[in-house]
Amino acid sequence: MTNTAAQATRATLAVDGRALSYLDFGGAGRPLLALHGHLSEGASFAALAAALGPQWRVIAPDQRGHGDSDRAAEYTRAGYLADLVALLAHLGIDRTVVLGHSLGGINGYHLAAAHPGLVTALVGVDTPAELPGHGGSGPLDFVRNFPYEAPTREELLAGCGPLAPALAPALRPLPGGAGWRLPFHPQDTVDSEGLVRGDHWKQWLATDCPALLVHGLRSQVLSAGLARDMVARRPGTASRALDTDHFVQVGDPEGFAAAVGEFLAGV
Repeated sequence: MTNTAAQATRATLAVDGRALSYLDFGGAGRPLLALHGHLSEGASFAALAAALGPQWRVIAPDQRGHGDSDRAAEYTRAGYLADLVALLAHLGIDRTVVLGHSLGGINGYHLAAAHPGLVTALVGVDTPAELPGHGGSGPLDFVRNFPYEAPTREELLAGCGPLAPALAPALRPLPGGAGWRLPFHPQDTVDSEGLVRGDHWKQWLATDCPALLVHGLRSQVLSAGLARDMVARRPGTASRALDTDHFVQVGDPEGFAAAVGEFLAGV
């Protein structure tokens, strides 16, 4: 284990021969499993963990193929969920709140549907119950042309175009000083995004534990109409709209933390 930012501890669990890396922000508070979206990693929840303070122990894995976790052979919902179940069992957690952004939110309510006794409450962050299409081209296809590795940080960032500033803090050095890599593999991301598209209403409506849907008013992924439908159709679900795009926790970190904190205070 090694210490990292925001007083979290980074540790690694072996799952089916793969390394699954995670950040544990510690404390004696109730557990909250925080799941990032595509192009991201567990460290994206450091500010939220600090805001929630000692009342909540935030555990933020780098989901398969992201951050410090190894790449996987496939990126199905079953694969993502198996990793999460293994992580919670490893930590001895049998009841948890699950918060997730985008891909992570979909994985979160699928986890609740498959293991309802495990999840006490849900927080979806700009997380839709349906995404147009299934397979074929998608909105993340542009990353297919990104280099995965390069001899220098500068060369790697140059290949990432407008996304370079957002990715710069998350680049990983290759072993032995051989260069740098992205915190995700471009083809894996395209494959994962293709498998997440489709209809997820059955899983969204499968549970009735308390839930909060936080969505961006300028989101490119979750429309205001779909957000209203998701809240109206699922019992015990509240909503909070913030003036951001899809990346809510980046666009308004204080508003996001306040919305989540207020919801958790009533759970």
